[in-house]
Amino acid sequence: VQLQASGGGLVQSGGSLRLSCVASGRIRRIDAMGWYRQAPGKERELVARIISGITPNYADSVKGRFTISRDNAKNTVWLQMNSLKPEDTAVYYCDAGVYTTSGPYMRYWGKGTLVTVSS
Repeated sequence: VQLQASGGGLVQSGGSLRLSCVASGRIRRIDAMGWYRQAPGKERELVARIISGITPNYADSVKGRFTISRDNAKNTVWLQMNSLKPEDTAVYYCDAGVYTTSGPYMRYWGKGTLVTVSS
């Protein structure tokens, strides 16, 4: 199973970006999908997480600005980021909890996409 994240880039403060993450491989079903971020010198933190049929949860720092959504048929999760701030600058990683066709449930991570917000 591979996760491919895209959509990062350089944006001015107040701008918007939309991140995408597509899971592929021997997937039977995906449980939770989420976005995390890691800023320089800081630990990786949860940004948003979504499980089908359950209200998504967000970090307090992004509530009201970021929206997570997913398409189960496409094994894809998006993160719409509005009103971006310089403190949102980080490498963003997607993750997915996957039930593989061979059976085991495993958590997979994408390689990350860099988001830089200039002031």
